[in-house]
Amino acid sequence: MATAALRHVPGLPRAAQPGSVAMAAAGGLCGLVAALESYRGRDRAVRALCYGCQLAGGALGGRQSPAAGLSGSLLAVSAQLSHCRTVLRLFDDLAMLSYSHGYGLGPKDEDAVVRGLSVLCNVADQLYYPCEHVAWAADAGIVPASSSKWWEASTRLWGLSLLLGILRSVRVLFQLRKKLRQQKRTFSPQDRKKMKAQVKSEVLSIISNMADLANAIHWLPPGFLWAGQFPPWLVGLLGTISSLIGIYQASRESNSGAA
Repeated sequence: MATAALRHVPGLPRAAQPGSVAMAAAGGLCGLVAALESYRGRDRAVRALCYGCQLAGGALGGRQSPAAGLSGSLLAVSAQLSHCRTVLRLFDDLAMLSYSHGYGLGPKDEDAVVRGLSVLCNVADQLYYPCEHVAWAADAGIVPASSSKWWEASTRLWGLSLLLGILRSVRVLFQLRKKLRQQKRTFSPQDRKKMKAQVKSEVLSIISNMADLANAIHWLPPGFLWAGQFPPWLVGLLGTISSLIGIYQASRESNSGAA
């Protein structure tokens, strides 16, 4: 006997089609696999998981020191994932050098202040890697050196890079605001949409960099601002915020590139 076709009743939400749900799930899984197959995508995922474990472990452990049980296990996983990322960054020097060489002194049509801040940021990033490599090698007993001063140097360079990135984004926002005031009537809807997307991207970059900068200062030797005063859950929270923003921005760039 033939089955009667299902009719949609006005006023009630339409049921999701099983095929469309399956296709959406398959598409999401394919996107995740594609992201994890790339080095940058995998690093973003490991970073988010690392800080997420630290957030959960710190929150569960409270003021207990040392952390035990599930809290201690989560913090141990976080530490191992952080070490994994440190080892993988041993191979980032050439990629950073290639990027810095490609950018050079920046495009001539770009704002001079933005170009200057970008160049300084690239220099700080380039110097960060060898300092971290020496610190890692010293901890591993590969080189006879004290790792603490090299970890401090790499953290300071990371913090400097983040600060320069914040200043660069603030400068770009001022430039966009000025451009919007001067050419408000001549902008097409597409140009306006593109500018709003750029403003959103810069604002998110500022939030992300500020969260990371707060952690970078925490990891400096005690005595400077709030160095050494953050509980593990706060470090995890700030890192998770920054990581999720990075994943969101990467997915937006990927979608816009595919379009």
